[in-house]
Amino acid sequence: MAISLRTWPARLLARPWLLAFVPINAATAGFGVVLPLLILIPFHGSWADVAVAATLFNSSVILSSVVWGRLADLYRGRRAFLLVNYGGYAALYLALAHVGSLPWLYLVYTVIGLLSPAGANAANLLILEKFSEKERATAFASFQEMSMIGSVAGLLVGYFWTIGNDALATLLYVLGALAAVSAVALWFGIREASRPLTNRSVAKHPESLASRLHISSSLRIAIPFFPRHPKPGPSRLARFRLWVVEEMHHELPLILGAMFLFNLASNLYNISYTPYLYTAGLGVAAIFLVNVANNLAQVFVYPISGRLANRLGPDALVRASTYVRSLGYLATAGFTFAVLFGTNAFAANLVSFAVLGGAIAVYTTASSLILFRGLERRDAGGLLGVNSALGGAAAVLGAGLSGILAVFGSFRLVFLVAAGALLVSIPLWTAAVVAYRRRRAGATEPVVPAVVAPAAPVAPSAAAEATATAKPH
Repeated sequence: MAISLRTWPARLLARPWLLAFVPINAATAGFGVVLPLLILIPFHGSWADVAVAATLFNSSVILSSVVWGRLADLYRGRRAFLLVNYGGYAALYLALAHVGSLPWLYLVYTVIGLLSPAGANAANLLILEKFSEKERATAFASFQEMSMIGSVAGLLVGYFWTIGNDALATLLYVLGALAAVSAVALWFGIREASRPLTNRSVAKHPESLASRLHISSSLRIAIPFFPRHPKPGPSRLARFRLWVVEEMHHELPLILGAMFLFNLASNLYNISYTPYLYTAGLGVAAIFLVNVANNLAQVFVYPISGRLANRLGPDALVRASTYVRSLGYLATAGFTFAVLFGTNAFAANLVSFAVLGGAIAVYTTASSLILFRGLERRDAGGLLGVNSALGGAAAVLGAGLSGILAVFGSFRLVFLVAAGALLVSIPLWTAAVVAYRRRRAGATEPVVPAVVAPAAPVAPSAAAEATATAKPH
């Protein structure tokens, strides 16, 4: 089944109200850099402390995703969810400017994670509901561009704000104001749709699914997505095990395994990257500029990623983008061997992190198309829940592993492990396309039982320049 995905918007701004998503993405992108720097500089914390904060944040995002997804299906007021999310960000950013200890910072950051899925669900459903079938491809492409442009703008605000000093606490006031602007603009600037949909509708359209699974350039992770409310229990787990056995010779387990490794590697790398830049002698403004390069690459590459996937095929593209990212991780590990410091470290990372940004834009599009293709005539709601559960497990495991290696390892080891995980995932993608072609060539379609997420409700997003994300890179 040939599936195309339009990532180049016919109009950059599909509707004027989509501009309201620019300030919130500016706020979250800036905050994604500020948070680890707050731990490292004013609080004199360590790389391990950054990993602890990331673990708490990722865990709260995953657990609350189930709740917010259920609420979005029960209560159709999209503006209310966006107001709670973005207005909550504004209040919590201001609160964070006044915390005096790491435990309080952990608490506020965890609450921020609890709020994060509310807006992701609402924004995606709002676009589905407000645009006709014919307009949706351009609408979602436009939405992604507004999100990425906002991320670049927020990082530039951080750069210019800190170029003369390292006033991180006062920068939080600016980021809080940006979040508040989006909350007010969306509340007063749009009306609720007359035809409310549910999360299951997202899985029916490649554009909406790709947008929902997109790794946030702000949060660096993909916000978990559970179209069907998970109901853990022995019978559900038995069904899941049966599905695994039935599908063992088909592509979906291979796809999910490859995505798990990608999310694990991305979270491990991204959580450790800002502490590495700081120890390499980069100032706060320089760290913001390195992140600008990453997000700017996404702005330019993402619109053409759909055409590349249509021309070259998503299978070749997902392997190529994964390989490029692994080379970027290996290059960063190489910088530690060369003992690059200060200006030299800045120049090297500016280039390598930009390449990683372009690669994640291509990977997100290609992997979303492959996953959508694999869901044909299957229990899409349950399978997407399984994918989110695995992605969430990878986010938490990556953060936890970063903390362990912060104590017992080194930055070099982290980057080598992350690169290794990506390289291991490439044969899985190759095996997946072979299995898909065999199935399409006439293999008997398995009888697929209803699938639900495993017992622990956890989430190729973000996560992760990938927010997780919260937006890997």
